[in-house]
Amino acid sequence: MGFMSTQQLLLVYDEQCPACSHYTKLLQVKATVGELVLINARDPHPVLEEITEAGLDIDQGMVLKMDDTLYYGADAIHVLSLIGTSSGLFNRLNHWAFRSQTRARFIYPILKSGRNLLLRMLGRRKINNLNIENNERF
Repeated sequence: MGFMSTQQLLLVYDEQCPACSHYTKLLQVKATVGELVLINARDPHPVLEEITEAGLDIDQGMVLKMDDTLYYGADAIHVLSLIGTSSGLFNRLNHWAFRSQTRARFIYPILKSGRNLLLRMLGRRKINNLNIENNERF
């Protein structure tokens, strides 16, 4: 019988972003890695304080906390692709697209630009966890 990890993997994302919400709901990680816990970046949570202290702008990338390490943006997507299951077409495509760190760093900014455009069109406000002046709109 194999050892099952009880580690929690915290994935912090903007729940008001339809693309981000869809991505996180389809994503599955291997049970041996741990339990994926989805955290809405718009709700207070201790991990958000860590993200802000690290100087990471949550409006510019999701964050995965795993083994006390924060993975941001393209690095988060890359790690998620490596620990993801091969269950279903979405997870297989995610693994193929982002298992290469080079490919993840190329594709992620394109996806982020599309996300920002979508949120601008929907009239969403930025989370602005770094409290940057005049940084409320996408």
